[in-house]
Amino acid sequence: MTTTYAVLSEGLQKSFGQVKALRGLDLAVPEGTVCGVLGANGAGKTTAVRVLTTLLRPDGGSARVAGHDVLRDPASVRRHIAVTGQYASVDGDLTGAENLRLFARLLRVPRARADELLERFELADAADRPARTYSGGMRRRLDLAASLLGHPAVLFLDEPTTGLDPHSRGRIWDAVRELAAGGTTVLLTTQYLEEADQLADDIVLVDGGRAAHTGSPAELKALIGSYAQVVVADSAGLAPAAAVLDQLTGREPSWNAEELTVGAVSFDATLTLPRLVRALDAAGVLVVDASLRPPTLDQVFLSLTARNDLTGKGVAA
Repeated sequence: MTTTYAVLSEGLQKSFGQVKALRGLDLAVPEGTVCGVLGANGAGKTTAVRVLTTLLRPDGGSARVAGHDVLRDPASVRRHIAVTGQYASVDGDLTGAENLRLFARLLRVPRARADELLERFELADAADRPARTYSGGMRRRLDLAASLLGHPAVLFLDEPTTGLDPHSRGRIWDAVRELAAGGTTVLLTTQYLEEADQLADDIVLVDGGRAAHTGSPAELKALIGSYAQVVVADSAGLAPAAAVLDQLTGREPSWNAEELTVGAVSFDATLTLPRLVRALDAAGVLVVDASLRPPTLDQVFLSLTARNDLTGKGVAA
């Protein structure tokens, strides 16, 4: 089967003076999926979104969004996309309903579409209140609703849950899942690793303006072996346990003296629990518990960054 890509870029480059924000960024996002774009501040995530949404012209490379070239046919790209930025762009002096109905008129879609989205995003009860009285989560939902008025084929979400409480974040997550299930392609930039783990079909780790690693959350977690954690009987066992983990994993362990735990991410897929326990026993460590478990996406990201894998200087994936 031939995969159809909603977003496809090859070698995107963009500089601001001496600062090279994009250094040959490649992206391939299949239709109807959620792609999470992760990276530290300054990695190039927002610049990539601005190029793909025709807000910036790239200095080099090519990109197609919803089947249209961002340079040759930007108007067609804009007709097929919607963007929700890092901050809600609604008018605080207008009510929720007035905000959506204004956007509906600009997009020439029926007013009923605005009312439908107020219901869908649980804003109908607050529809006649000025948006400035909304909570942060409500404003973000209103902003997202406005983005969906025109039935976009591709939705760009640039850090959509920044600053939201867990409950509000969860409601945005539910909305993203519903959109993807309905066939909308979502490109999500985020600094919340759990968010990408929960929502994304595929993840792109961006560093230095390049796509360093691409894969599903499970595939990225498989880049490292496991997370080893040891609970010792007393504080005297912390240092020797850490030395064992350092030797077995090649990674500096993290300590929690209050909980008497030591942990480290292992890039050695052959590390087994019996081997770990034997090494601890040989070192004379009194162990209460020892475990090997799959790493979280946070641990994957931090570990790859620490090993300079994201810049291609570490172990090849």
